[in-house]
Amino acid sequence: MRAMKRLALVLAVVAGLGAAAAAAETASVISVAKSDFAAARLCRKGLDLLMEKNGRVYIVASPGEMAALAALRVDYTIETDRFLPSGPPALAAGGGINGAYHSTLELETDLRALERDHPGLASLQEIGETLEKRKIYALKISDNASSDEGEPAVLFIGCHHAREWISVEVPFLFGKYLLENYDLSPEVRDLVDASEIWIVPIANPDGLEYSIHVYRYWRKNRRANVDGTYGVDINRNYGYAWGFDDVGSSPHPGSDVFRGTGPFSEPETAAVRALFLGHDFRAMISFHSFAQDILYPWGFTTETAPTDAALGAIAGTMAGLIAAVQGTAYVSGQASRALYVTNGDATDWTYSLAGAPSYTIELPPVDIDHGGFFNDESAIGAIFGENLPAMLYLTRYAIDHPLPARRRVPIRKDRAASPVAQRGKLRD
Repeated sequence: MRAMKRLALVLAVVAGLGAAAAAAETASVISVAKSDFAAARLCRKGLDLLMEKNGRVYIVASPGEMAALAALRVDYTIETDRFLPSGPPALAAGGGINGAYHSTLELETDLRALERDHPGLASLQEIGETLEKRKIYALKISDNASSDEGEPAVLFIGCHHAREWISVEVPFLFGKYLLENYDLSPEVRDLVDASEIWIVPIANPDGLEYSIHVYRYWRKNRRANVDGTYGVDINRNYGYAWGFDDVGSSPHPGSDVFRGTGPFSEPETAAVRALFLGHDFRAMISFHSFAQDILYPWGFTTETAPTDAALGAIAGTMAGLIAAVQGTAYVSGQASRALYVTNGDATDWTYSLAGAPSYTIELPPVDIDHGGFFNDESAIGAIFGENLPAMLYLTRYAIDHPLPARRRVPIRKDRAASPVAQRGKLRD
């Protein structure tokens, strides 16, 4: 789901411009020829890239950034009109400006209702607090949810990136489904009885609220950076391969892929770290949008992970289960090869601890021309429904496959990855 994206600072586009003003909160979608993009080495400037299509690279630029590109003699075409929705979104009655999608307060209300209505099966826990003092919530689902039974655990997490609203709804609806079907479905009962299922629907509460109320395409958290810009990309802030290079993340605070000042510098990632290290997690899905992909480690390098064959087999099975629901095709592959190089992301970190099968699922649509960030509210249920069998399958897999004792996988440096995707959206 990627309609428009802010780019980085002019500083991130042109080395030598110095400390430029922060990029504007409004921007224009532009495209440049792929050959010009490569010749100007823009791939290594920490830019927030939208996609590559038909020989052109799409980005979102502030006026200052467009001026910087012009100074570099990089020709660009303004594409904004192509990516605007055809009309205002239809909002659900009483849903406010975000319609059927959850705000942080709406989500808290619904999570507390699930806990209230399903005593013993649901436990809502505060796992952290953001810079703006919002709570980060995790919903634990198990047959004795208030007790720590040491059972196999699975993590489903959404909204690392603020503008990816659909990524909130899928994990939330999974929790709702499990609780409402515990007494109706033997499969659900068996999974819940044998595991701890942890759901963090909003990893980035501050960013989500900013996306709802101020700037729809905001991506990062709301960290006040030293240069006057705001935000850290929390999916570049995890500890494994953090800052590995400046292609998979950026050292520039104004960049939309700014990795922060150090690994786990942000309260959001620190909260996820504490949760993950405190339980026997055997699998994880981080939901994003858009592109219809199932991506697995490594993201920071094109070198294959130690259990590459198993990761690929699980991803292929999940893709098949998704396709069987209503024919939606999700492409599976190693993250760095299938889309884009990333370092410091959640899936590489959780996998690095003990080989826990870890996936980034890029939800629909398949590309910007099919809606991008503007998912129709009527599609929420269908997108969840097609992902449900894959989520149930991964939970069963985690229960049946213990992991070895946690021992971090050593990092081997390999930079032989293309910085521009071969199709669709670039790597989350």
